[in-house]
Amino acid sequence: MAEPTEAQQQARKLWSSGDYPSAMRVIASVGELVVERAGVSGDDVVLDVACGAGNATIPAAKTGARTTGLDITPELLEAGKKAAAEAGVEIEWIVGDAQDLPFDDATFDVVTSVFGCMFAPDHRKTAEELVRVLKPGGRMVVAAWRPEGNFGRMFRTIASHLPAPPEGFQPPPLWGTKEHVREIFEGTGIDLDLEPTAVEFTAESPDAYLEEMERDLPPMVVARANLQPDKWDALRSDLQTLYVETNESESAFSAPQEYLLTKGAKS
Repeated sequence: MAEPTEAQQQARKLWSSGDYPSAMRVIASVGELVVERAGVSGDDVVLDVACGAGNATIPAAKTGARTTGLDITPELLEAGKKAAAEAGVEIEWIVGDAQDLPFDDATFDVVTSVFGCMFAPDHRKTAEELVRVLKPGGRMVVAAWRPEGNFGRMFRTIASHLPAPPEGFQPPPLWGTKEHVREIFEGTGIDLDLEPTAVEFTAESPDAYLEEMERDLPPMVVARANLQPDKWDALRSDLQTLYVETNESESAFSAPQEYLLTKGAKS
């Protein structure tokens, strides 16, 4: 990858904050589901975009598929390498940007992304890149948080306490809305099938869940570091209210985290 731009440096700084692999260990089942929905087999060449520490990359490699994981954050790739070694699978790990994939056209049988490419700023460019590197007949599956879901509401709550984003900013959870997804993939040559679903997050209590997220989840870690103590306390109070409201357990914490599976086949 060439010398990173300022935007890429900021993304790396964000996602290397906290302990994202720990915060998102619960989404391992989503990575497995994405690989299953994509029909990955040992005959496939697979790219996992914005792969993080390998939530879909490692399950894909376990099928015997020749698998590449790409992410903008080297620290996450290092965590992925360690997890892959423990799983006994071979994966090629590449530092790269979802908006500018360093691969030729029609290189991969399958392209996946698990709560990853949704954070690239230019949604349309990212969608075009995912399709560009797919072979004709290739399959794509992307998981993205829905705006109305628990995680989507968390991002909206955090944003309400931060300075306004630059003009033209597209919130990442838009990748979880059917209308937006159809729009950004329009004319790319891929037939879409959209499947809303959810994954359950659990903890000992709403407070315990919040404590884990503020310690490990990068957007929350960065917000806490950048806000004055009184402003952080106000944000934390709003998040605490959110988790109490969405808790479905009487004795612990259990809440569905809604997301959208965008599945497609390239014509």
